[in-house]
Amino acid sequence: MRALRALLAVFALAGGASAARAWSPETNYRLHCEGCHLESGAATPGKVPALAASVARFLRVPEGRAYLVRVPGVANAALGDADLAALLEWTLRRFDAADLPPDFAPYSAEEVHRWRAAPLVDVTAERVRLLEAIGGVR
Repeated sequence: MRALRALLAVFALAGGASAARAWSPETNYRLHCEGCHLESGAATPGKVPALAASVARFLRVPEGRAYLVRVPGVANAALGDADLAALLEWTLRRFDAADLPPDFAPYSAEEVHRWRAAPLVDVTAERVRLLEAIGGVR
């Protein structure tokens, strides 16, 4: 499995962002996110917050939707806007479907394009501000 992932990563990098569009959101997660967020969406203590059972809570506040796109690892991913929108939706449903708001609408390529143009500089400060607005960490 590790060899397959490495081969897929090399192939995606060789073809640039346009080649990445050929992959499913799950494969894009493995290629672009899993190195830090792990297969299970768990935290890397002291470095990377968990996605599992926590990522959808940011959708409770209007700024949270943009935050999920503006995090540098997301905003700078070597994916087109539509692929990134699909990856965000897949990630939310895979790791925190129970906490999705009832009116959740999938990300559009247009909003991803707009928000990723302004990646966050101080991710920690914005995360803390949003968590305070949401009501803290659960």
